[in-house]
Amino acid sequence: MLILYIFFGILVLFIMAAVLAPKKYDVRRSILVDRSLPEVFEYLKYLKNQDQWSPWSKRDPNMQKEIRGTDGTVGAVSHWKGNKKVGEGEQEIKSIIENERIDSELRFLKPFKSTSDAYLLVRALSDTKTEVTWGFSGTHKPPMNVMMLFFNMEKSVGTDFEAGLRDLKLQLETP
Repeated sequence: MLILYIFFGILVLFIMAAVLAPKKYDVRRSILVDRSLPEVFEYLKYLKNQDQWSPWSKRDPNMQKEIRGTDGTVGAVSHWKGNKKVGEGEQEIKSIIENERIDSELRFLKPFKSTSDAYLLVRALSDTKTEVTWGFSGTHKPPMNVMMLFFNMEKSVGTDFEAGLRDLKLQLETP
């Protein structure tokens, strides 16, 4: 009988955690790049260029990548398959608003299936300075949202975004 009470107690705690745990996330970071907005945007819209600055490309230099469709246009898909650190998934360009934003859908296949929205925003601060914002948002459905009580996405993904944006700045500012 005690085991039954313990089981139901754990079940009740888990259900309460699923109800109270965060379900939505939006992680974003920005950096200032010493280049004109059109130059920055032209570079950003190509999925192939992400290999030069994405922190995940560095975690598996032998990652298999394939781009389907016309890179730099809506509908282009980058598929990757890598080691345990990067998993397997796809990124599809969903919309491009020229010199403003690029929206993508990230479909993670391994190690966990999930879908998130990613975006790159650009804003001219002068003729030669552009602010780039890289963001990632989505929803965790119960019971997966309980994991967010133990995983700080803001810190984990945010740190990766900061590293990637530093490399992006270096790529764009190095002659």
